[in-house]
Amino acid sequence: MARAATARARVRPVIGARALAQPLRARTGAWLLGLLVLSLGMAEAQAPAAQPSVLSLLVKWTPLLAKGFVFNLVISFCAMALGTLAGVLLGMARISLLPALRGTSWLVMQFFRNAPWLVLLFFVMFLLPFEIRVGDGTIPIPDWLKATFGLALPIMANVAEIVRGAVQSIPTAQWDAARSLAFSRRQTLWQIILPQCVRRMLPPWMNWYAILTMATTLASVVGVSEVMAITLRITNAEGRTELLIPIYSYVLLWFFAYCYPISLWTQRLEARYRER
Repeated sequence: MARAATARARVRPVIGARALAQPLRARTGAWLLGLLVLSLGMAEAQAPAAQPSVLSLLVKWTPLLAKGFVFNLVISFCAMALGTLAGVLLGMARISLLPALRGTSWLVMQFFRNAPWLVLLFFVMFLLPFEIRVGDGTIPIPDWLKATFGLALPIMANVAEIVRGAVQSIPTAQWDAARSLAFSRRQTLWQIILPQCVRRMLPPWMNWYAILTMATTLASVVGVSEVMAITLRITNAEGRTELLIPIYSYVLLWFFAYCYPISLWTQRLEARYRER
C-alpha cells in the first residue's frame, strides 16, 4: 500500500504538468492560426483592388511551398540518420576505457555541441569541394548534401551525450552481473546495456529531431532551395509587401503542425517511462 501511494504521488505531478502543458500548446497553435487569419485580413485590406487577393496567391504557391517543405524534411531525415550513427559511435568512445580515445571524443563532442549551427554550415560549405574528380569525369556535390552534413555535426555531438548519459544511468550491478557470467565488455554493452538504454534515449532523440527540423531553414542562408528560400523567391517575384507576413505565417504554421505531434509523443514517452 505504501509503495502504491508513493507511486501515485510521483505520477500525479507528471500528469498534472502534462495536463497543463497540453492546453498551452493547443493555445499556441490557435495563436498561430489566428496570426495567419489576422495577417490575411490586414493584407487583403491593403491589397490593390486590381490585383489578385493574398489568399489566392497563397493557394497558387502552395504546391511549390509544399515541395520545398518536403525537401526540408528530407534534409532533416538524412541529417538525423547520419548524426545518430556518428553520435552512437562517438558516445561509445566517450565511455571507452582508453584515456586518449575518451579525451579526444570529449573534445569533439564539446566543440560541436557549443558551435553555432549556422557557422558550422558555412564551415562545411567552404571546406568540402564543389565536385570530386573520378578519372576523366567529375561528380558534383550538391549544396543540400553539404548542408545535411553540416546539420548532422551538432546532432552527432548531442546524440553522443545522450548515449553517454543513458549508458551511465544503468546500475553498475548489471555490469558486475554480466562480468560474473563471463561476458566481455563489448558483449555486455551491446547485448545488455544498450537495449535498456533505447527507451531512455528515445524521448531526447525525438526532441532533437524536432529541433533539427526547424533548424533546416538555416540551409536557405547557404543557398539550398528549401521552403524558406522558395518563400523569399515568391515574395520577390510577386513584389507585394502585404504578402510578407501572411506567407511567412503560413510556413510557420506548417512547421508547427509537423513538430507539434512529435512534441506530444515525446512527452508521452517521457511520462510513460518515468512511471516505470
